[in-house]
Amino acid sequence: MRFTKGHGTGNDFVILPDPDGELTLTPELVASLCDRRRGIGGDGVLRVVRSAKHPEAAGSAGQAEWFMDYWNSDGSIAEMCGNGVRVFVRYLLENELATPGPAGLPVATRAGIMVAVVGAETIRVRMTTPRAYAGSTATVGPLTVPGVAVDCGNPHLVCGLHDGVALGSLDLTREPLVDPAVFPHGVNVEFVEPGEPVDGVDGHVLMRVHERGSGETLSCGTGALAVGAVALRDRGLETGSIAVDVPGGRLIVTADEAGDWWLEGPAVLVATGTVS
Repeated sequence: MRFTKGHGTGNDFVILPDPDGELTLTPELVASLCDRRRGIGGDGVLRVVRSAKHPEAAGSAGQAEWFMDYWNSDGSIAEMCGNGVRVFVRYLLENELATPGPAGLPVATRAGIMVAVVGAETIRVRMTTPRAYAGSTATVGPLTVPGVAVDCGNPHLVCGLHDGVALGSLDLTREPLVDPAVFPHGVNVEFVEPGEPVDGVDGHVLMRVHERGSGETLSCGTGALAVGAVALRDRGLETGSIAVDVPGGRLIVTADEAGDWWLEGPAVLVATGTVS
């Protein structure tokens, strides 16, 4: 089985080319591939399959040739991954499987059609419009932090830190405790603190994330989108850009005048090989 390894701001993936949908993925296989000691290692698996060849995406084949079949590192299936879709697009381009049109390159996901615009250094993806829908809390050790639930095609809880609690002090080796009534299928939890002013954007925040099904990761694209949406809302802005620094680098979240939401950041392919 051929694979490519790639990452976006340190959020890393095992990419499996399967254009005709011939591979049989199982939770056990995905978890073994993502095992950092006994496998290749990654926060998840991106299967590259034509939309027409996957039962969950066949209805999108007229809009997007390719479907991003994304699995978390524990073998569970996820709706969407913002860093993953940029890496997915990078793979399509470098393997000459797709050519962006004037409006960008559409990619089918379980959260809908995403459109990628490729720049010199980064890739911008038009994302699902984030929707804040509830207040809730996350508990890490003895600390309980209030937060905002945000739907980005997958669930998020954005928790701003206050009262002198430092972002780096949090122990995210264990899954934060959340309200199962609000998040019956689990949730990605983002913890946020303010950053120093950055030129060219309307705000700057620092973020750490515990991803559902993967644990703490160096980055989470949809998490950055949720954080950016809350940051703009807290500033009273309907449009604008927020720089979101994660342990693996910087992502830019933008809400434009047309009402579209964009996530911008790097996407890098680092290795190819085979695994049996």
